[in-house]
Amino acid sequence: MLEQELVPIVQLGHPALRRPAVPFDGQLETDELAALVELMRRIMHDAPGVGLAAPQIGIPLRLAVLEDGFVPDPESAEIRERTPLPFFTIVNPRYEPLDDRTASFYEGCLSFEGYQGVVVRHRSVGLDYDDEAGTARRREFHGWPARIVQHETDHLNGIVYVDKVLTRSLCSNAEYARWAAPGISEARRVLGF
Repeated sequence: MLEQELVPIVQLGHPALRRPAVPFDGQLETDELAALVELMRRIMHDAPGVGLAAPQIGIPLRLAVLEDGFVPDPESAEIRERTPLPFFTIVNPRYEPLDDRTASFYEGCLSFEGYQGVVVRHRSVGLDYDDEAGTARRREFHGWPARIVQHETDHLNGIVYVDKVLTRSLCSNAEYARWAAPGISEARRVLGF
């Protein structure tokens, strides 16, 4: 089997990122969907990232891949509630908060290269979605995995994280190194957000 070439990730300003994606209802054959999912996974790993939505490669379908195997230092993992997220695919997802608790942390986006910003997100969400086989699923996510689920599902609704970012926190990756502490208290104090 020939390996597919990677396609570019579209960047902020591309119309595919601003349009709600269309529901997946069989537009692709099973083998085509499997090939697309595998291509998206390879692109996500190559970037590298922890999620990739189909609109990020210019395909307007409600489909995303997610996986977080990054192991942060123990303090960051605890503060950010960052636990491993095994690979999975979400088709036609929708999430809802499980409670009123939120968490604020820096995040970035493969479609807005070179920048990070603080986004307030629900700490726990319930996710309804279909898997690749079309089976309806419901899962709950907490901490950092909940952040990833929200970020990727937002993409499918034409929302990019900069629409939700605390604008005074926005910084280039070069400056982010200054604020890369496990929490955001120092950045909040100095940058005034």
